[in-house]
Amino acid sequence: MQIHGRAKLGPAGRLALTQAIEDGMTLKQAAACFNVSPATAHRWWHRRLEASELELESGAWLLDRSSRPHRSPRLLDAASQQRICEARCHTGWGPRLVAGVTGHPHSTVWKVLHRHGLSRRPRAPKEAANRYEWPCPGDLLHIDVKSYARFDQPGHAVTRDRTRRGARLTQRKLGYDYAHAAVDDRSRLAYVELLEDERAETVTAFLQRALAFYSRHGIQVRRILTDNHWSYTKNLTLAALLHRRGIKHRTIKPYRARTNGKVERFHQTMAREWGYGLSYRSSTHRARALPHWLEHYNTSRPHSAIGDRPPITRVHDLRGQDS
Repeated sequence: MQIHGRAKLGPAGRLALTQAIEDGMTLKQAAACFNVSPATAHRWWHRRLEASELELESGAWLLDRSSRPHRSPRLLDAASQQRICEARCHTGWGPRLVAGVTGHPHSTVWKVLHRHGLSRRPRAPKEAANRYEWPCPGDLLHIDVKSYARFDQPGHAVTRDRTRRGARLTQRKLGYDYAHAAVDDRSRLAYVELLEDERAETVTAFLQRALAFYSRHGIQVRRILTDNHWSYTKNLTLAALLHRRGIKHRTIKPYRARTNGKVERFHQTMAREWGYGLSYRSSTHRARALPHWLEHYNTSRPHSAIGDRPPITRVHDLRGQDS
């Protein structure tokens, strides 16, 4: 709908204004009643008088008219505009370089490109969402790592101290906590540990404990999915563990993190609700809060992707405990 952003009257107000004039009010009286100028009342009253029957029926006369001029005598000729557009499409240059080639001012070139929709390169089309879900818990386990900087006192987000002294106190390098996470594809049941690093032996030990966690819930893991980090792909101890357990190891294609999207999305949720959503006195206090949040996530927090139920309900339903 074409309505000026700062217009005092919308279509309903314009119709009411003209209806009041038709009912006997003068232009000045109607303008005062609707808190507009007499010129505005005059314009819309005559717009209604000049409207055709079709415009009156459809209400088209109530909309703002385009402010574009009927004639533009100084508009660049079509041939010159075509040369500018061809230079842009052929070279991919910006307005300044195209202006140097075509001999027109930079502002003129930009207006021509903007008029033809060439001032910005078109965005690459988004791929259609490829959603998938394995039929049973344990069919696929998503695994990934996210790092959190350690701190021994809260930063300016909590203290509101943005002075140099406050900055020096918070810039001491204490290292990182690495949140190793595993998420079951079917149930979304998650297991997380904060560890010192992401080396090969650390990853293998984490997976052993994760498999034991899922086993306690009656889930037998058959496949795991990771990215192409060397701690997964070049890890001989991890390969031996998976071979003994009969678990297949899948990796995503390079630069296709969306394939491992369930654990990536879990990391976003964990960062928003646990990592950065609360204020902690230190990273130690933050680490102590993780088990409580994880218990809440698995047993109480509604998950929108599984019908607003917590992940544990899918595990129980499949095992027949809720029937």
